[in-house]
Amino acid sequence: MNRKSYLDMQRRMLSKEEEAAVGKDDLEVRREDQDKINKFSRLHQREILLEDDLKSRAKEKEDLEEITNELELADEDDKVPYKLGDAFIMLPLPEVQGLLSTSTHKIERSMSTTEEKLSGIREEMNSLKVDLNRIDSATATVNDSHQVVLDPTHAQARVAEAEQRYEPEKNDNADPESIKIPRIIISFPPGDSENPYNWSTGRKIFILLVGIVSVVNSTLGSSLPSGAIHYLAEYFHIKSQAQLVLPISLFLVGYVVGPIVFAPLSESYGRRWVMVITFVFFTILTMACAVAPNWHSFLVFRLLCGITASSPIAVVGGLFADIYDDPITRGRALAFFMAATTCGPTIAPIISGFISVLTWRWTFWAGFIIAGVSLVFLLFMPETYGPTILKHRAQRMRKETGNPNIFAPIELEKKGVRQMVTITLTRPIRMILFEAIVLFTCLYLSIAYAIFYLFFEAYSLIFEGIYGFNIGTAGLPFLAIGVGAFLSTGIFVYWDSALARAKKVHARWSQIEEYRRLPLACIGGPLYVISLFWLGWTANVNIHWIVPILSGIPFGVGFMLIFMALLNYVADAYEIFAASGMAATSACRSIFGAFLPIAARPMYHSLGMAWATSLLGFLSMGMCIIPFAFIKYGDRIRANSSFCQELREKKRVMVEEREREGNHTTGLDEEAGRTQLELRGGR
Repeated sequence: MNRKSYLDMQRRMLSKEEEAAVGKDDLEVRREDQDKINKFSRLHQREILLEDDLKSRAKEKEDLEEITNELELADEDDKVPYKLGDAFIMLPLPEVQGLLSTSTHKIERSMSTTEEKLSGIREEMNSLKVDLNRIDSATATVNDSHQVVLDPTHAQARVAEAEQRYEPEKNDNADPESIKIPRIIISFPPGDSENPYNWSTGRKIFILLVGIVSVVNSTLGSSLPSGAIHYLAEYFHIKSQAQLVLPISLFLVGYVVGPIVFAPLSESYGRRWVMVITFVFFTILTMACAVAPNWHSFLVFRLLCGITASSPIAVVGGLFADIYDDPITRGRALAFFMAATTCGPTIAPIISGFISVLTWRWTFWAGFIIAGVSLVFLLFMPETYGPTILKHRAQRMRKETGNPNIFAPIELEKKGVRQMVTITLTRPIRMILFEAIVLFTCLYLSIAYAIFYLFFEAYSLIFEGIYGFNIGTAGLPFLAIGVGAFLSTGIFVYWDSALARAKKVHARWSQIEEYRRLPLACIGGPLYVISLFWLGWTANVNIHWIVPILSGIPFGVGFMLIFMALLNYVADAYEIFAASGMAATSACRSIFGAFLPIAARPMYHSLGMAWATSLLGFLSMGMCIIPFAFIKYGDRIRANSSFCQELREKKRVMVEEREREGNHTTGLDEEAGRTQLELRGGR
C-alpha cells in the first residue's frame, strides 16, 4: 500500500466535534468506516513485519547456499568445524552438508508459510479498500448535506496522531503476535579481532606462558614441604609419620575440592577473574603457611592453599582451548602445560631441601615471593572465554544503542543458585559417573599420579636411607623425572608432525580420531611400568646410586605421555566442556595422590624396596590396556555417550527455538540477521 492510500484511510477518522455534526444514521456509517480503517492499519503493520521477516529469511538462505558452495571444494574425508550456538564441534563433511541442507529446507518452508500469510493479509486489505471506497461514495452526500467541512490543519494533525498511534512498536490495538521486538543474539563474525581464536601469536604466547607459570606455582606449592618435613617435625614436636605426610596430602585434598567448583565457574563467568581471585588467595595463604603459629593452623592453611591452587590445574586446559581452535596447536600447548606440571614437584624438593637449613619458614617465604611475582603477570592476562567476551560486548551494545534486546548466548542460559548447584557444579561428577572415557581416564591417571606423589616418600627412603644423601641432595634425583618430562614434549611434537604428514597424503589411519592422541599413551604406559621395576630392583647399596636415579627418565617420559595423550583425548572428546572434563580427572587423581602416600612407608617396610615398587609396577601394567581399548572402541563409546547426546540435543533445541522466535545471530554491525548456524575455517 502506498503513502497516499494510507493517508486517505486516516482522514476518514472522526473527532468528537465531527461526530456531533452528523446525524445518527450517518454516524453509524462513519463509525463502521473507522473500524475498518483500524483493521486495515493493523493489517498494514503485520504486512510490514512479514515483509521484513521474509527479507531476513532470504538473506539466511543466501548465506547457507554460499557456505554450501564453499564446502564443495573440501574433501569428503575432512572434518569441519561446525558452530551450534556459542560452541564449536568437529563433524564429518557429509554430516555438515546434511545439516546445512536441512536448515535450508527449514528456511524455505518458513518462507513459504510467511508468503502464504502475506498473501492472505493483502487479499483482506484489498477487500477492505473496496468496501471503504464504496462507503466513501455514500458518505460524500452526507457530508455535503450536513455541510461538515474539515479544517485542513486539523486533518493533518489527525493524520500525524494516527501515524504515531499505529506505529508497529506502539500500537495498542495491534495483534500481539505481530508486534514482537526480535532479540538480537550476537556472535563473532569471521575475522573478528575480539575473538580469541583471531588474536596475534604474541598475545597467545603471553597467555600460554601465564597459564604455565600459574600451574608451576600450583604444583610447586604442592610438594614444597617435602624437603622441610624433618625441620617441621622438630619445630612442632611431631613424631607420628602419618601426620608428617599431611602437609602434602591435605594440599592434594584441596585439589579435589577446587576443580569441582572453579572449572564450572570458569565456564559460566569467564576464566580471568576465577584465576586471578583464586591466585590472590593462594599467594596470601602461602604467606600464612610461613607465619603459622602451630601445627594445626599450618595444616589448615595448607588445605586452603591447595583449594585455591587447584584453580590453574582445572582452568588452564580450558584457557588454551579458548585461544587455539586448531587441534594440533591446542594439543601442543597442552603438552607444554603438562610438562610444566612436573616442574613444580621436581624443583620444590630441591628448594625446600637447601633453604630449610636456615629455617623451614623461609621455604614458604620463597614460595610466597615466587607467587607474588607471578601474580603481576596474571593481572595483565585478558579474558579468553568467548561467551564471556560476547556478554561484555552485548552489555556495551545495549548501553550504546539503548536497545535492551541485544544478548549474548550465555545471557540466555538459566542462572541462579539452584542451577549452579544442580547443573554447573555437578557436571564434573556426572561426567565421571556416566562417561566411560572420563571414568577410565580418571582411573589410569589417578594411579599414575598417586605413584608420582608416593615417590616423595620412596625417594627419601632410597636416597637418604640406602645411599646416605643429605636432605638437600636427596631432592636432586627428581631432576631426572623433569628431564624425562621435557623429552616427552619432543616426542609429542614429533608425533603431531607425523600425523599431519599422514593426513596430507590421506593415510587411512590418520582419519581415525583415536589415533591423534592415544598411541602416545600406548608408548608411555610400558615405559612407566619399566621404570618402576627398574627403580625397585636397582635400589641397592651394591649398585651405584646413578642407576636408580636414571630410572626417573623413562618414568618422566612415560608419566607425561600418558597424561598428554589422555587429557588431550578428553579435551577433544568434550571440547564444549573441556574445563569440566579436566576438573573431573584432576579431582580423581588428587584423591589418590592425597591418600596413597600415607601408606607408602608401611608398604615399603612390610614388602621391602623391590617388591613394594614392583607392586606399583604390576598395578600400572593393568592400566596399560585402557588406551588400547579406547583405540578399538573409542568411536563407539563417543557415539553412544548419553552426556554428549544430551548436550547436542540442547544445542539443537536452542537453535530451533531461536529460529522459531525469529532471532538472528549477528556479529558486529555487518553481521545483523546472519543465521545461527555458522561455519568457520575459510573453506
